[in-house]
Amino acid sequence: MTDGLPRSAPATAGDAAMVDGVNVDAVAAAVRACLGVADLAGGRYGDATSYLPGRRVPGIVVDRHAVRVHVRSRWDATAADLLGQISAALAPLVLGRPIDVVVADIDDPPPLTSPHAPAMARGRELATPAPISRARVAPTADPRRTAAPTPPASTPPNPPASSLPHDATSRPNVGSS
Repeated sequence: MTDGLPRSAPATAGDAAMVDGVNVDAVAAAVRACLGVADLAGGRYGDATSYLPGRRVPGIVVDRHAVRVHVRSRWDATAADLLGQISAALAPLVLGRPIDVVVADIDDPPPLTSPHAPAMARGRELATPAPISRARVAPTADPRRTAAPTPPASTPPNPPASSLPHDATSRPNVGSS
């Protein structure tokens, strides 16, 4: 026993979450606090998960070279906003490692009657679509495209199969004795 704790227990709760010098619990909490993040995503087969003694932290993968974060974003968050938010939140926690952000999923859009609906759709009726114009537009000539060559007008068409001469070696002569 050291510091009044048994050797099998970590000195602090954060010690158990350390992977390559990075506290994955602190990283997960910082990512979840970002406005554009709905939650962390562990991957279909758990491939984006940190495995700790007795538990897992989905959506966070730490190695010597980088920290990879897999998230489910909110509907209205852009990828650039997510990267900025997550990078700013994790910079003090990842010890100078590059941060890779993977948008693994996107939340469903909110219903249009919800107060969280996109601002452009709130407070107005959906307009009926404009009628589709059926006018045809003539294609423009493209100098890079060349037309397929047409046969000269003097070339006779292919003769019908019944008028072709028969080859005696490939077809037996039926009428001769």
